[in-house]
Amino acid sequence: MKIIILAAGMGSRLGNPFPKPLTVLKNGKSIMGMQIENIATHYDIDDINVVVGFKKNLIMERFPELTYIYNPFFDRTNTSKSLLRALKKNKDKSVLWFNGDVVFDAKLLDILNEYIEKNESFVAVNPSKVGEEEVKYTLENGYIKELSKTVKHGLGEAVGINFISSNDVETFINRLEECTNDDYFERGLEIAIEKDNLKINAVDISKFNCMEIDFVEDLNEVNKSL
Repeated sequence: MKIIILAAGMGSRLGNPFPKPLTVLKNGKSIMGMQIENIATHYDIDDINVVVGFKKNLIMERFPELTYIYNPFFDRTNTSKSLLRALKKNKDKSVLWFNGDVVFDAKLLDILNEYIEKNESFVAVNPSKVGEEEVKYTLENGYIKELSKTVKHGLGEAVGINFISSNDVETFINRLEECTNDDYFERGLEIAIEKDNLKINAVDISKFNCMEIDFVEDLNEVNKSL
């Protein structure tokens, strides 16, 4: 299994002059620093690939032990194309990936690992929250049916931690190719669900702290929980 952190974006909504994953939290650690520390409790740090773009050298110099994939079009493409670049490097492997702005409790990896060991694709979700600006989901026969920010009557939020099995990765790559530059990677999953009957589990991690930081208000909420 390979691990991918998506950290190419400009993160303009938070207003930082540097990449959002380098935002320092109340505990003195950066968002990405916490991610790496938590990932390392369960997995090999040498398996981490980071997709970089905006001010990439700041991230690469801060975490020189990681492997990097550069998206030179970070200012005109969305996460579908950043993830596609990384998956093409790992066409025959299962992949666990994280949005570069998600702060999470390392203990939730215990739950996710049950699905990883069974090689079953999943999206980590929080059914207790349904924010208007967040990626939401619906289910059909126990699996993800819809997955986007525009979902109506969403059952909860996707939290930015996902896994594609080695059996599904080639299909997912093909569908990400179909996505537009503006699409989030969730669109690639939706297309694969619709056209290929891809089975994506929704894994409830709501009993653990897990939140994406998009706005200053999100950062303040995360800092209160630390």
